Amino acid sequence: MSLLNNPFDPARETALVTGAGNGIGRAIAQALVGEGVRTVFADVNGETVTQAVASSPRPELAVTWIGDLAKRDACDALLADARAAVGTVTHFVHSASPARREADHAFAVSGDTWQQMHAVNLDAGFYLARELARPLIAAREPGSFLFLTSLHAGTPRNLPHYSTAKAAMTMLVRELAKTLGRFGIRVNALVPGAIAAGGFVADPALARHIPLGRLGHSEDLAPMALAVLSNRVSAYVTGAAFVVDGGLSLTNWFEPPELGDL
Repeated sequence: MSLLNNPFDPARETALVTGAGNGIGRAIAQALVGEGVRTVFADVNGETVTQAVASSPRPELAVTWIGDLAKRDACDALLADARAAVGTVTHFVHSASPARREADHAFAVSGDTWQQMHAVNLDAGFYLARELARPLIAAREPGSFLFLTSLHAGTPRNLPHYSTAKAAMTMLVRELAKTLGRFGIRVNALVPGAIAAGGFVADPALARHIPLGRLGHSEDLAPMALAVLSNRVSAYVTGAAFVVDGGLSLTNWFEPPELGDL
């Protein structure tokens, strides 16, 4: 039997994916139901998440949830609704992130935009992971959590609200991995490069900086995500960050932002 056959146990394992309405979150959520895992597709946009479920390989295994994770009551509702729909969540993927605008440099980003970026990426990610861990610990069941961070956790992006949120998530992964490892809960990060999906509007000219010669696609992330999430494939992996960028991180292509008249 191949080592990679049956990476999940659909009889016992379930999943929750935030940001499942588009981009990388959508690709991962669809891949999970394709493996037979009952999965909650959570997103702020009802239309896109409904389309994501409908176009999944096994839509009967998908549950749609709509809400704004910048709000704590929405996070609580998601936890309750997920448990009612699929039982104890064993696999958590946090891909939700507000859209980015290139104009929001250090002198332009508003307080509300700053707060929302951190609330969805960092605050919701921490709160959901902690609360999802509690029932797993109580039941003495293993789990696997995956956070979508960014190359810009370590490289300036001219978008300080985004880069600082992703940098904080990178350390959050390590903190949670260290704390939850004793309970058999693994926590890792997937680090995308230039992926033409979700909140990133790709400039085709960026491909010249990428050793593999092309922009990435959401589907390029899904196989790695499944491998890292699988307790059979990656049983001894936690606190790690897996870069999927076509080699883009081998160079730094961003110039300082145009500030205009201050």
